[in-house]
Amino acid sequence: MAKGLGVTSRDENYAEWYNDLVKKADLADNSVVRGCMVIKPHGYAIWENMRDALDGMFKATGHVNAYFPLLIPKSFLSKEAEHVDGFAKECAIVTHHRLMNDPNGTGVVVDPSAKLEEELIIRPTSETIIWHSYKNWIQSYRDLPLLINQWANVMRWELRPRLFLRTAEFLWQEGHTAHATFDEAEVEARTILNVYKTFCEDFMAVPVVDGVKSEGEKFPGAEHTYTIEAMTQDYRAIQAGTSHHLGQNFAKAFDVTFTNAEGKLEHVYATSWGVSTRLVGALIMVHSDDNGLVCPPRLAPIQVVIVPIGRGEDREAVLKAADKLGDEIKALSYGDRPIRVKIDDREKESPGFKFNHWEMRGVNLRIELGPRDLAEGKAVLAQRHIGEKETVDLGGLALKIPGLLAQQHSDLLARAKAMREAQTRRVDTWDEFKALCEKDGGVGFIVAHWDGTQETEDAINEATKCTIRCIPLEALDPGDLEPGVCVYSGKPSSRRVIFARAY
Repeated sequence: MAKGLGVTSRDENYAEWYNDLVKKADLADNSVVRGCMVIKPHGYAIWENMRDALDGMFKATGHVNAYFPLLIPKSFLSKEAEHVDGFAKECAIVTHHRLMNDPNGTGVVVDPSAKLEEELIIRPTSETIIWHSYKNWIQSYRDLPLLINQWANVMRWELRPRLFLRTAEFLWQEGHTAHATFDEAEVEARTILNVYKTFCEDFMAVPVVDGVKSEGEKFPGAEHTYTIEAMTQDYRAIQAGTSHHLGQNFAKAFDVTFTNAEGKLEHVYATSWGVSTRLVGALIMVHSDDNGLVCPPRLAPIQVVIVPIGRGEDREAVLKAADKLGDEIKALSYGDRPIRVKIDDREKESPGFKFNHWEMRGVNLRIELGPRDLAEGKAVLAQRHIGEKETVDLGGLALKIPGLLAQQHSDLLARAKAMREAQTRRVDTWDEFKALCEKDGGVGFIVAHWDGTQETEDAINEATKCTIRCIPLEALDPGDLEPGVCVYSGKPSSRRVIFARAY
């Protein structure tokens, strides 16, 4: 346990460390409904900051928000066979619309007379019901492109839940767009991939590899799927976002056509894309430590906490100075938003308790202010990401805060990049590959040649528990092809791909 805080150390048990931290940092809790979670205010504030940042980035690229129903007629999922096959085992189904008092005792039971004529599916994703609407909205090339995003919850029956990482119900955004040509849809899919990558690096301080999924790993019903993959501190991959080029598959399934500029009828081309509350889990796993949450400044619910220290006659002067400093900091901005400040003036809690409390919750900067500090024009400044304290001048301290927050972001990003680079290895033989996979847990990113077949992909997974996380975008450039032989089969290979064990 770390510092008696009730958090298992990462070295002792990484999975338990994660579970302990999520609860001790007041981020989320398990629900009475198995597989679902309660997102607590501190955790939800991180998601709100993520949502607000992404929403602005979507709107800056021409997208608008809408909302579509939670319940989807079962017949809609039957229209796109590959899509429904990918989600069939994860669906929650509504069969009745009414309850009744139990005639044999207390409580309620399902009213057998209230059976629905057609079952309704709680959305695992919204392609089918959205494309039903798009059929009515799109008539001409003048109606295109249609660039719509929705912020929503979805349900996918999860047998092995983990808070934020895998839950039956989770929050996300899902974009669904329609285009006149294949190339326009391709530009859209790549644009969103770049939005996701930029968000991860500029807001989450998480470096990602962008690439395309193999056929076996792509989204059901897609032509191809783009992805961003991050590395956690236990050297596993975590998929941080996906952008799918759907071709004309859904348009054909729902007969969504438009009249082009030449007066001919065509099916539209589509994309879909999304990120979810899984990003909160990724943030925790990339940055946090044994003392609790480490949160990148632009996403932290509280960026600065001021802890006044002192009792009796000294307290009033210290509180007044803390309020003044808090107001000075609040008047400043970081990342185009006012700095978020909290003054912890609780009287019943000791300073040490407060220090641990805010350290666990990932507050970026803690300012300790006591009567002796005040008399000397000083304060104690603690930086969460490095766990160090220093005595600083109180005068002008507020003006230094934006720069300190910016430096924290740079430090976190650099630290995560260094970890990823140290745990990324190029291998050329099956013996090298297997040797890296002998241990349990994460193995980092293994960059190796693959012959492009599903048979080989499945065989490697069976032998090592590694999957192909992506074919890096740089490897898709014809000018950057690196011919070789498959690490497993020995057959010709035109490029290397990234293997890893993943969440």
